[in-house]
Amino acid sequence: MIAVLGECVADGFTDRRPADAAAGLALRVLPGGGPANTAVALARLGTPTRFLGRISGDVFGGLFREHLASSGVDLSASVEAGEPSTLAVAALDPGGQAAYTFYAAGTADWQWTPHELALSRLGGAACLHTGSLALVREPGGAAVEEFARAAAERATISIDPNVRPSLASRDDYRVTRWCEWTDILRLSDDDLEFLLPGVPMERACDTWHAAGARLIVITRGADGALVSLDGERATVPAPEVEVVDTVGAGDSFTAGLLHHLGAKELLGGRLDALDLPTAVEAAMFAARVSALTCSVAGANPPWARQLAAANR
Repeated sequence: MIAVLGECVADGFTDRRPADAAAGLALRVLPGGGPANTAVALARLGTPTRFLGRISGDVFGGLFREHLASSGVDLSASVEAGEPSTLAVAALDPGGQAAYTFYAAGTADWQWTPHELALSRLGGAACLHTGSLALVREPGGAAVEEFARAAAERATISIDPNVRPSLASRDDYRVTRWCEWTDILRLSDDDLEFLLPGVPMERACDTWHAAGARLIVITRGADGALVSLDGERATVPAPEVEVVDTVGAGDSFTAGLLHHLGAKELLGGRLDALDLPTAVEAAMFAARVSALTCSVAGANPPWARQLAAANR
């Protein structure tokens, strides 16, 4: 089992054409949030998945619960929160890349307290995946970090910074410190440019390996991904796909990576049995999962049967 800790976000997509200005703005809301997307993708691939989230009782919270549960995610370790849900309004560029405006002040996702994060919430999880805004937004970010640090004594730890410059500063993303207790770090090339401007990928990997992370994967959109295991590196290509949008692509990649490593029975410790060819194999599988997510609207990762059909 893999546990995922983090936020649910209501992703709003605008539907207005210029000629419709007098009619107002139509907003189509889909369930999202990086950690929630990863949990959904993991469960759909067939990995038993537990989601640790603070889910609001509002209308968006109901949408999140239905989406997660219908995908097979275990919600028994989530918290019923009294605060409202986080909303993000997305604007898509011609390439399907989303830019978000967040409505996140005082919302449920960031209010974690230490007593809500007892290690018993992990159950028997072999891996904990977290990151994104829940790890950096206060007042709950410190509690999330302490929980992940403690969980490292019993589980493989995976982190995706998933940077959001409009809501957190560069200094909030303490990636080098996180690597002290993190085994797997997955981030995009855009994340890297924000965190370490102008620093080559290889040098960044060396910095984070030295801090403690064993497996680092940097995704590069249509250019594939760089895989670095203890400084030994390889690249994997991105499958060709007709892109509808890229919402949830990175989250699905992370899920594919963790699913494959779990299927190889490599999770549950410090990745001592992992070699570079197996890490590359996992990244190639992850790239296929991500590509299928890009072929549909919103964060709607594929089910295992859809992935199997696409690979025939």
